[in-house]
Amino acid sequence: MTNVAVLDDYQSVAMDAADWERLGPGVRVRAFADHLVDERALVDRLGPFEVIVAMRERTPFPGSLLARLPRLRLLVTTGPRNASIDLEAAAARGITVCGTEALGHPTAELTWGLILALARRIPFEDRAMRAGRWQTTVGVGLRGKVLGVLGLGRLGAQVADLGRAFGMPVVAWSQHLTAERAAESGARLVSKDELLRQADVVTIHLQLSERTRGLVGAREVALMKGTAILVNTSRGPIVDERALVTALQQRAIAGAALDVFDEEPLPPDHPLRRLDNTVITPHLGYVTVENYEVFYRGAVEDIRAFLDGPASEAVSA
Repeated sequence: MTNVAVLDDYQSVAMDAADWERLGPGVRVRAFADHLVDERALVDRLGPFEVIVAMRERTPFPGSLLARLPRLRLLVTTGPRNASIDLEAAAARGITVCGTEALGHPTAELTWGLILALARRIPFEDRAMRAGRWQTTVGVGLRGKVLGVLGLGRLGAQVADLGRAFGMPVVAWSQHLTAERAAESGARLVSKDELLRQADVVTIHLQLSERTRGLVGAREVALMKGTAILVNTSRGPIVDERALVTALQQRAIAGAALDVFDEEPLPPDHPLRRLDNTVITPHLGYVTVENYEVFYRGAVEDIRAFLDGPASEAVSA
């Protein structure tokens, strides 16, 4: 019998998102809806499993954890990459790591949901109406405002396209972006500092790496207009969270719309939960029915291919 663990199934939808019975009668699949942080607790839970399906980067797999999972032979991550898996440690232990496809447009769509929610104060006014009040704030329009896109790759280009549909001029920056590539997305290449100074909406679409960690810190936030908003649907550590909280508390910028955080799930006592100039969502960028189907159906295909391959005897032992 091969045991498969599906982790961090927060909404308890994994088993309905794919046909796990395709794996055959010799495979037993168990989905876990809760999230464990403590490594010892993870070892106790995952020790019996030969195959683990990780939902994005919700549960990290450092070398220390992999070393304590001697039965593990296959680690599947939803999506094509996962920066929280120690690939060298996995290879050294003979653990195969693979990923699935992923849809990009759900994150671009959520980005615009966050921009509109913050600019027009939608969550605030929704709460006010439920409390019996009427028109308590004045929103800000987007037409003619400057959209600044940090990272004009697949997702950033989609966000830029939608920005132009709203009548926003677009400026963009990333380390290797060229003026020609920016122009293809209807954007104008500027330096990072110029983008931060010019943009009314700054939105981040970069991968987390040593180069981008802390890319937007206190100095960068200080360059932004007092009326500007910052949007992050990429990875929390790209922004210096403490510096951002301080700027929001001091009203140095108008607000922030965030889907990603340094620590996820966001701690209950985190100051971002108490600020009225933020819109915060629990890392929903990729959380759609369509994306979950792509993720989990891909995971089933990965597991089936692995079990049918040369390593099947070792996994089934």
